[in-house]
Amino acid sequence: MPNKLPRISSVLDLYYGRSPYLDAWLLHFMTENNIEHLANPRENASPEQLRFMVDLDENQVFAPCSDWMLKTLLNSKMTDDLRLEYRSKWRQLVTLIKDFTGDEYTKKKVLALCRHKFQKTTKSPFIIPSRLIKRLLTIFLNQTAQHDPFEARKREFNKRAKRVIESPFLNRFLSACPSSTMGCQRIQDLRWELDLLELKRLFCLSTWDDIWKTEHFVPQSSQVNDELAKVRDEFDQVMTKLMGPELKIELKILYLPESAGGIVFDIMIIRSLIRQGHKVILALKEGFYYDYPIYWDYENDPVLAEELKGACFLENHQISKKDLLKTLREHDLVVISDGTREKLNLCRTSVTFARAWKESDLIIAKGKGNYRRLIMTSHKFTRDILAFYRDENGQLHFAFKEKSPRVRKVTEKEILAKAERIKRQMRQAKAEGQKVMFYSAIVGSIPGQTKVAIKVINTFINYLRSRLEGTFIINPAEHFEPGLDGDDLMYMWEIVQRSGLIDVWRFQTVADIEKSFELMGQKVPPIWAGKDATFSTGCTKEMQIALEEQRKYPEMQIIGPSPEKFFRRREYGVGKFFDTNIER
Repeated sequence: MPNKLPRISSVLDLYYGRSPYLDAWLLHFMTENNIEHLANPRENASPEQLRFMVDLDENQVFAPCSDWMLKTLLNSKMTDDLRLEYRSKWRQLVTLIKDFTGDEYTKKKVLALCRHKFQKTTKSPFIIPSRLIKRLLTIFLNQTAQHDPFEARKREFNKRAKRVIESPFLNRFLSACPSSTMGCQRIQDLRWELDLLELKRLFCLSTWDDIWKTEHFVPQSSQVNDELAKVRDEFDQVMTKLMGPELKIELKILYLPESAGGIVFDIMIIRSLIRQGHKVILALKEGFYYDYPIYWDYENDPVLAEELKGACFLENHQISKKDLLKTLREHDLVVISDGTREKLNLCRTSVTFARAWKESDLIIAKGKGNYRRLIMTSHKFTRDILAFYRDENGQLHFAFKEKSPRVRKVTEKEILAKAERIKRQMRQAKAEGQKVMFYSAIVGSIPGQTKVAIKVINTFINYLRSRLEGTFIINPAEHFEPGLDGDDLMYMWEIVQRSGLIDVWRFQTVADIEKSFELMGQKVPPIWAGKDATFSTGCTKEMQIALEEQRKYPEMQIIGPSPEKFFRRREYGVGKFFDTNIER
């Protein structure tokens, strides 16, 4: 790092706002790796979206790599380990270009172009190797007009894996029942012991790549026993802690696979989990990344199409919380794309992936890349993580990382209960002859003004309550609770808003805001001048709901700015209490 930068002992110490020189250096790093949200908001996750997945403080920096990688790159020095990383990625790319570029002229052009980019990076190492290879792969795919050069290879791997699954060997391997299970005290324990044994065997098979990389693979019993011995005892302990018979809970599980061939066994793991009562979201890549299975593979791969028959495929990259939860209620297995063409990069994953992570209870992440990104970092995540991979020596590595103790998952059940409590208050008010008014207002649409906005709303609602007799006013600002983010609140309020119990729906006006500041004995600050509910995409969403409800209940009144003034805004910001920008 440059001399003016403070010494950083841990990646957890990286924050914006502590040193202008550190801010500049970090922004340089983030923009060079194209993972800075403000520089590319359409492609990069916002801080709020990242906080769906990573436990981050305000202004804390997160990069999609291991601790040692981030420290090495921020120092901008070529260490031996970093050089090996770059060279490994380069060799992989060169092999791909040579094997899948038929035209000699194009092959030389693409190699030369990629070499220029590669050499520029290695002279001043600042780019995460996986981000560099993603750029070079994009050049290769664009220049050769290919979408997936490994399509046939992946089909063959899946075919070989399926052949082994259908062989007598696998039936014996999976069905053999050890005598130890007969010593159980309860049927539940026996059932779990058998489920655990099945999972252990399937986890082993899903990483045993000889199965699909060897054309006619028929293992001996001794080989099978050797492989099973590589699954360590902590597997039993962790799995029992997560989903053992004492818990009696149904989990939502986000499953991240690694390779073709192996995914056939991953689906067997998923079926086992579903049989035990859990829901699973399978996240595939959006486009080509070597052997990784991609979302669209099932269209050209009969094995994958057969294995995923009955699954729900979500093509929407920006699904809402409401629609995702509805899909999970209706389907045991949901398949999504993570929105990327690279190793796991939480800074670039889709809104759908981020929401799937947030709604899950457990992340099962397979492969060394996922292991490094999730386990070999000091950052804590918002959900429990089970990561496993097999190293070059065939040893199976297995790690469990508990979610951050600071994070509390607000369940759908809790949100529904809170919405129902508010609805009961509305019914009670109507039973007493009162009118029910819902007040929609800016909460966080003005950056840095959320506390002021809540004070503005509360002041005006108190004023209304003092002037309106026989009116029960719902003030959303009075219902904030720790752990609820913008997505949770919008989901909860929509349930309340579609109850048919609202008589008057009032949207905040400029006059409302001016009156609030007057009541507080203040002049309207410049940043608040001219603001009203149309400035918020949250309120815009609520105006859409209000108009739909008014068509069902024509007697409901809508008060405030005219509806057409709202619809210049897009969907509300992901995970935010405030809005996204107006389209230009």
